[in-house]
Amino acid sequence: MLRFLRDVLIILAAAVVISFLIKTFLIRSFYIPSESMESTLLVNDRIIVNELVPAVMPISRGDIVVFQDPGGWLVPQPTVEQEPIVAAVEWVLSFVGLTAPDSNDHLIKRVIGLPGDVVTCCDEYGRLSINGIPIDEPYVKLPEGVTKVSRDDFSVTVPEGSLWVMGDNRYESADSRYNRDKPGNGFVPFDNVVGRAILISWPVDRWTWLDNHEFVFSGVDDSVATPAGDDETDESGTPSPQATTGGE
Repeated sequence: MLRFLRDVLIILAAAVVISFLIKTFLIRSFYIPSESMESTLLVNDRIIVNELVPAVMPISRGDIVVFQDPGGWLVPQPTVEQEPIVAAVEWVLSFVGLTAPDSNDHLIKRVIGLPGDVVTCCDEYGRLSINGIPIDEPYVKLPEGVTKVSRDDFSVTVPEGSLWVMGDNRYESADSRYNRDKPGNGFVPFDNVVGRAILISWPVDRWTWLDNHEFVFSGVDDSVATPAGDDETDESGTPSPQATTGGE
């Protein structure tokens, strides 16, 4: 009997350690508390994030990434007091990656511009352009009757080591466009990226792999991107409602 209990404890301990290592170095879970990535991601969706991006695997245009606040994007949230037992269970589940109590401290957006890219909006048809190439974005959610993919016009050059990110729910996402007055001028440093969202894991009827819509960006020529550092912006707008995967 004692030998059996010992084996069970060893198995449980090994499972916890393996789960912790997977959460720390490979994948982890986040939930979506905002509307900024609709209709791709809905409020209360849970997602799995590949933490090998960008340290091991490169980031591509169209990837959906989770990142830490570059500074001032998120409104500070009050600390919620929990019963000791609930807090302990939450800690254990977060330790093995089954819950994400820090989701509200992170943001989730789609990568639009890579280092050196010139991102401009909008052309006469309301489209966004990258390095002079207009793109059609099927994942974007717009208000009824609106065709312009951004309320405000802008033109930026993405600096070295940073990303330009935008929410799919374009008129309800406080993304790079609306944080140009914050530290980093609205760009997201690679060092702040936690990983790339790869699938919706919950609820069950929402289970699906997340598409980076590679075909949308296939016509963009990297060779025409201007050197990083020539950042210029047009009109800056008033931030839309905040959203998080925190925020958006």
